[in-house]
Amino acid sequence: MTRADSIVLINTGHGKGKSSAAFGVMCRGWARGWNVGVVQFIKGGKWKVGERKVADELGIEWHVLGDGFTWESSDLDETAAKGRHAWEVSKAKMASGEYQLLILDELTYAARYGWVSVSEMVEAIEQRHPKTNLVITGRDAPEELIAVADTVTEMRKIKHAYDQGIRAMKGIEY
Repeated sequence: MTRADSIVLINTGHGKGKSSAAFGVMCRGWARGWNVGVVQFIKGGKWKVGERKVADELGIEWHVLGDGFTWESSDLDETAAKGRHAWEVSKAKMASGEYQLLILDELTYAARYGWVSVSEMVEAIEQRHPKTNLVITGRDAPEELIAVADTVTEMRKIKHAYDQGIRAMKGIEY
């Protein structure tokens, strides 16, 4: 076995838990004394997520750069511009050498919606600072991202309360 300077993890799939798993890694990295950053591509400032409260308490840098779910957007051009801005912020942070861990929450949607080319993502990931670990989340991770990752986990929905008409619950969903 060899020890890598850093790795890339992807949590993808249509099941619950992609971001939650990433935020578990966030806590683990913080506990190891790492400088940790989070960039959210979709969720907007209206969402008051519990993980953000934890990050604030721990002094973890957190950027909410989306404007909410795309199906709720009143201006898709603005949503796309925010997604591209989130990518530029992420790219700079990956190259900076300031972070031992970056979480790019829902990055896969920036590829899926064509806001950022997958080839540009792959290039930036490959050229990131050698000590910067990445956790990427979101549904439908492109094959090119999967290929560049070291660990990929697919969350598969078997059953979800929402499908039974049960609304998202604070403390469980957010």
